[in-house]
Amino acid sequence: MRQSVFILVLALVTVPAFASGFKPEHAEHAMVTSVHEQATIAGIEILKQGGNAVDAANAVGFALAVVHPAAGNLGGGGFLLLRTATGELHFLDYREKAPAAASANMYLDAHGNPIANASVLGYKAIGVPGSVAGMVYAQKKWGKLPLAKVMASAIKLARDGVVLTYDEADMMLDHELGSFPESSRIFHCRGSYYRQGELFKQPELARTLERIAQNPDDFYHGAMARELAAAIQKGGGLVTERDLAAYNVVERTPLRGTYRGLEIISAPPPSSGGVALMEALSILEGYDLRALGRNSAAEVHFVAEAYRRAFFDRAEFLGDPDFAQIPVAQLLDKKYAAAWRETIDPNRASASAALKRPPFAELDREAALHAPYIGPEPEHTTHYSVVDAEGNVVAVTTTLNDSFGSRVTAEGLGFLLNDEMDDFATKPGTPNMYGLVQGQANVIAPGKRPLSSMTPTIVLREGKPFLVLGSPGGATIITTVANVLINVADFGTDIQRAVNAPRFHQQWMPDELRVESWQFSPDTLSLLEQMGYKLNRAASWGDAECIMIDPRNGDRWGASDARNGGKALGY
Repeated sequence: MRQSVFILVLALVTVPAFASGFKPEHAEHAMVTSVHEQATIAGIEILKQGGNAVDAANAVGFALAVVHPAAGNLGGGGFLLLRTATGELHFLDYREKAPAAASANMYLDAHGNPIANASVLGYKAIGVPGSVAGMVYAQKKWGKLPLAKVMASAIKLARDGVVLTYDEADMMLDHELGSFPESSRIFHCRGSYYRQGELFKQPELARTLERIAQNPDDFYHGAMARELAAAIQKGGGLVTERDLAAYNVVERTPLRGTYRGLEIISAPPPSSGGVALMEALSILEGYDLRALGRNSAAEVHFVAEAYRRAFFDRAEFLGDPDFAQIPVAQLLDKKYAAAWRETIDPNRASASAALKRPPFAELDREAALHAPYIGPEPEHTTHYSVVDAEGNVVAVTTTLNDSFGSRVTAEGLGFLLNDEMDDFATKPGTPNMYGLVQGQANVIAPGKRPLSSMTPTIVLREGKPFLVLGSPGGATIITTVANVLINVADFGTDIQRAVNAPRFHQQWMPDELRVESWQFSPDTLSLLEQMGYKLNRAASWGDAECIMIDPRNGDRWGASDARNGGKALGY
């Protein structure tokens, strides 16, 4: 490494990451962390009543459908990663699916051009929801308590109401909710709107939750399925009773990799998260990041270049494993990472458009022909993490896709429905709302699951659970999880400081380095620009909800992102 690299180390971060002395939550036995205090409390109460981490995670998930309607949901989908106390690993894929009547050109006009907002807003944007199926599947297979007990807090919160904070009331002002009468009635009080301190009750949702608790199969095969399908079709949507009855949860094999002696367990395809995370970390293993200095221009440079290359491969090779072959093993090969490392100039930012894959591996070119150029899903997702007293660990990321999903509330049922159909390629070769192009592998097809960046992750140290990680944020989910992990593994920070630390993101295209500029020193940002980076000086993003388990004594340390109003609690 040339001497000039170390000059960059002088530009260390000088802006403190939030208030000094901000510490993680400590507990000896169990920990829950989520974006909303009431949801976290629901999870902790279940643990204290004898439930395990899966029981608690489902209590949090159902509660978030009530108290965090922008992303918590019954009408969306998600991923659950579980490591049991005995060391078993499980990954649940309960992403939404395209309805049977969906077609590749359904969002194009007569001239073959995308119809504005057709895949984002309204009834035709709705995919077959998977969240209820996923949570019920996990509860039946790994939970200890009756479903009704796990859901009791969510039912109470919906029936009795929750007092709104300023941010929650302000979020519900979303003007597109007013385009749909049922959503307007519930979230806008028919134009009166909610204010800070007011009580927000959802009686229809409470009744729906009670029905699920009594007979969860009703959501997909009974009267509720008929009511849901009728409500969607009344508005011109495509989801039918048959689509709901055909929905299935899939157990997939989690990805496993290593970084600096730690074992990383993360999301497999159809998430792009685990592959991109592990590929970036493998590239970074060749650098002494600690010697470069935390958040120095040099450290940011090497990490950003690793991200750039991981996202380059993500764009070309990753796809839905049920519809395309994906060269996962080759992408995660340490020798391949080393070959990528040789392409990084220690003093200069790469040009994304000129990036060329190293000749080390004969990757599956046929897979590349059919794989999508993946654009990120919108950033309105949510993550929660749980560790119980027995040592079971759960990481869950779930989403409606856009904030409040399609903005459609199922009439009479009280819950919002996703707009996950926007995660498919509306028109291959045409830039999406992020300026990214998508290919044939992500074209809409009946029964197909859209791709994702969600990255629920568990990290082991010497074979024992050490970190539970995850965040919302579209494509930035991957780099947020990586940033938190690097802060712990390379710089030895506690989990709260790792979560609060300055964030940066590079995703190959567009060719820019996104930075929380207010958290970096001006000298660091200036040096990065001198190295050739185009900076996107963004505000804060993500909501990392993470847990660290002390390897010395097993104590739990919870960190809820200081950028948001979440809560970590334990006992």
